[in-house]
Amino acid sequence: MGASTRTIPAAQFRDRCLKLLDEVHATGEKLIVTKHGRPVAAVVPAVASSEASVIGWSDDIRIGTDLTEPAVPPEDWHVVSDPERVLTGLPSNDQR
Repeated sequence: MGASTRTIPAAQFRDRCLKLLDEVHATGEKLIVTKHGRPVAAVVPAVASSEASVIGWSDDIRIGTDLTEPAVPPEDWHVVSDPERVLTGLPSNDQR
């Protein structure tokens, strides 16, 4: 699959949208849609992930199997319950 980029005016994209989507999927080519010569949108091929993610493009966020288990480990709870404690370790503006 290629990694090239193609540009197309919005009116042409509107008229050929379904065909263009099939082409992006088949070739892997990025498609930039323009209005009055300025980019307004990009159509990129979807990337299949072996694991489900909350946001399709993020591999860092996962849906857990046990929703009753805390998302933050107990040793890190101070960060959530007392944010001032975390901020006290930062240098003051004078030290930066």
